[in-house]
Amino acid sequence: MSAEEERVEKALERDDVAISVRNLRNSFGDQVVHEGLNLDVRKGEILGVVGGSGTGKSVLMRSIIGLQTPDEGEVHVFGESMIGRLDDEALAIRKRWGVLFQGGALFSTLTVAENVEVPIREYYPNIGPKLRDEIAAYKIRMTGLPAEAGPKYPAELSGGMKKRAGLARALALDPDLLFLDEPTAGLDPIGAAAFDDQTRKLQQTLGLTVFLITHDLDTLYSICDRVAVLADRKVTAVGTIDELLATDHPWIQEYFNGPRGAPRRRRSLAKRTRGDRIWKPAPTMCWWARSRCCCWRRS
Repeated sequence: MSAEEERVEKALERDDVAISVRNLRNSFGDQVVHEGLNLDVRKGEILGVVGGSGTGKSVLMRSIIGLQTPDEGEVHVFGESMIGRLDDEALAIRKRWGVLFQGGALFSTLTVAENVEVPIREYYPNIGPKLRDEIAAYKIRMTGLPAEAGPKYPAELSGGMKKRAGLARALALDPDLLFLDEPTAGLDPIGAAAFDDQTRKLQQTLGLTVFLITHDLDTLYSICDRVAVLADRKVTAVGTIDELLATDHPWIQEYFNGPRGAPRRRRSLAKRTRGDRIWKPAPTMCWWARSRCCCWRRS
């Protein structure tokens, strides 16, 4: 057995690994998306997955959950191989995860409650209507939606409410593993921050492992334990943001230190050094501005 094979075997035997991807290759015709991609997702962590457009973030997620068959490689979830398995064989593992696709992916002809009940109907057909309704109502409230959202249709919801409805459906089976694909895309800053906070609370309360695809720097800094960077057809680096900043990969440096990344990094550093205060206004600020600046009142 080669050194690489031994490393793979040891990774699969570790109790703290929820997802293990080895030597993954995905292509569409002549376009190779992944080549020799390796990644471990630890149990109980929120792993952020970032990369430029076209680097195959969603393709990687689809490969893990069985919606995309890779050309080569191995995918193990909770120690079970997911490649080449029949649907019936993978059923027990699929019950242990939930997925929030981009935009929520709700069925437009079903109410929010009926959308949440879809996985329950599929995996537990013997559960009666009354219990299904109770489970759906509980999941809807769990994600921060009002009870009145249950009988509404997706067209009657705001963007943020659609995301939460999709999250409620992803949590319908009490999963151990949660996949989130661009959960804050299209949300205003307040809505995105609220969704991030809800995600962290659910992860801590339910002991979830979260695989989170995002472009949102605020999400990465706020709730992600580690970040995996997709570039050059593979996972180029994985670690905490501080560890990634120590690398010299040009895309990573541009992403975190570029025009949008640098201000977010400064705010993060300010929070670490000054607690709740993000910045301190100049001493010459007028009395009118001081009276209205929450940062000044905290200083």
